[in-house]
Amino acid sequence: MITENGVLRSAWHLGIACAALSLAGCGGGGDSTSVAASAPVVAAPVTQNRAPVVASANATQAATVGVAFQYDATKAGTAFTDADGDTLTYRTTIAPAGGGLAATGATISGTPTTAGAYAVTVTADDGHGGTVSNSFSIQVAAANRVPVVASANTSQTATVGVAFQYDASKAGAAFTDPDGDTLSYRVTIAPTGSGLTAATATVSGTPTTAATYTVTITADDGRGGTVSNSFSVTVQPAPLVPTLPATAFLYADASINLPRQFTAAPGNPAGADNTPIDNAVTNAGATLGRVLFYDKRLSINDTVSCGSCHQQAHGFSDAQRLSIGFQGGLTTRHAMGLANARYYQPGKFFWDERAATAEIQVLQPIQNSVEMGNSLTQLVTKLSAVSFYGPLFTAAFGDSQVTSDRIAKALAQYVRAILSYRAKYDQAFTNGAPNFAATFTAQEEQGRQLFEGVGRCNACHGTVAHISDSAKNNGLDAVITDVGAGGGRFKAPSLRNIAVRPPYMHDGRFTTLRQVIDHYDSGVQDSATLAPGLRAPDGTVKRLNLTETEKLALEAFLGTLTDTALLADPKFSDPFPH
Repeated sequence: MITENGVLRSAWHLGIACAALSLAGCGGGGDSTSVAASAPVVAAPVTQNRAPVVASANATQAATVGVAFQYDATKAGTAFTDADGDTLTYRTTIAPAGGGLAATGATISGTPTTAGAYAVTVTADDGHGGTVSNSFSIQVAAANRVPVVASANTSQTATVGVAFQYDASKAGAAFTDPDGDTLSYRVTIAPTGSGLTAATATVSGTPTTAATYTVTITADDGRGGTVSNSFSVTVQPAPLVPTLPATAFLYADASINLPRQFTAAPGNPAGADNTPIDNAVTNAGATLGRVLFYDKRLSINDTVSCGSCHQQAHGFSDAQRLSIGFQGGLTTRHAMGLANARYYQPGKFFWDERAATAEIQVLQPIQNSVEMGNSLTQLVTKLSAVSFYGPLFTAAFGDSQVTSDRIAKALAQYVRAILSYRAKYDQAFTNGAPNFAATFTAQEEQGRQLFEGVGRCNACHGTVAHISDSAKNNGLDAVITDVGAGGGRFKAPSLRNIAVRPPYMHDGRFTTLRQVIDHYDSGVQDSATLAPGLRAPDGTVKRLNLTETEKLALEAFLGTLTDTALLADPKFSDPFPH
């Protein structure tokens, strides 16, 4: 050691000094010539390394068995910092090992195989001997088990205009989660616009449209596991309650006092009355029949009634060629007008006469797969549960029991009560004797004379009720495709209200009354079963060859058969409010 000015210097410092001064003899063996001494050189201070530090510690991480996991423990280079700006390298340990997780540098990844807590330590190294570590845990949960349907929702029923609410989670009992996860819910309703909405798991609202809606509720465990359950909400139409008068309407013959031309005068239809002895029209029976006739409950889905196809304003027929059934399907024939259906001596009903009586006929549309789609058993059960029917059945039959036989009798009574006897034609009669010239216009009277004269229309549409006496082939087709009651023969309804109930014929082929007149004038087709009244004496098809004036007169006469009183009579109207 050399002491200079009282400061110790190391050999290293002395070597530097000697080199700088180039003194002879420094280090020995040099020139001993003396040189002037230079000022000493002071070395730069040595900087001490600063180790990296934890800038943002890692928090506990979550993973799940069987679900790919990856985590960067450097937190994108923000977990550690180095004051010297050194580039850091990382090493990571995971304990215990073998859980399906591995580390590359500071990135932990893999698909966990075993649930548990894993201790992770990541160490940052600055390359100068400085290190710092941060430890955290990865909590590996067992593989998620999705929720399951524990108690499925069943179909629900609501009613138009009545507030509805239903908890599709069934107070938390509809679904369970094997892992005990808290479930959240979402609900959809299809179609939309029903007046029903969903909040969380509750369906509520006031339905606006009768239909069946599909509701789907989905339970979510928050970990990617879901399960759904679908059910229906059937919205029924608003309750159907008839509005009936305090004093019952009158329907029985003794109550309505039919005019003499219908009961005793020449040409009366009384001999054609098909009312059976055991089902005469009564006021209470026809009242019940009226309610049944317009009650849409007779169809399986409460959408159509008898009155849907036999409309009062259209002479108890349908303005459509074919009627629309309970599911939108079309009937195969046009709806027959019902006025004066009581007057048909054979007693058979339908165009093809397949029902022997009105009591049989009225039950068939109820059971038809297109028209109402119901069964008598289901109908009896349904009506028995309707409170207002009890008193109506009691009034008509002595007690409240609902049976298909009683339904048939009441409906048949109502149909037989639909009598047309107040048309302009009837106004020409006084005590059974007619004076048409004093009542009709000249054109109408000319038409009546054609009807009963050259046209011989009254041969098939007889009596003052203008009724048929049997099914006939009226020459619609030369080649018969619909055999009807056999050979293309069809029953004809009364001509009463004919002017207000187009289209015409069993298949509704004619859209105007003029087309019907033209058919009988020059369009009748020959066939083996053609009605004899449509043949000329020589056996050929009869041609009337009417003039335009005569055709107009005949149409005017048919207009006198319109019974406007019947078409507006409240006792034959729909008793259910709209």
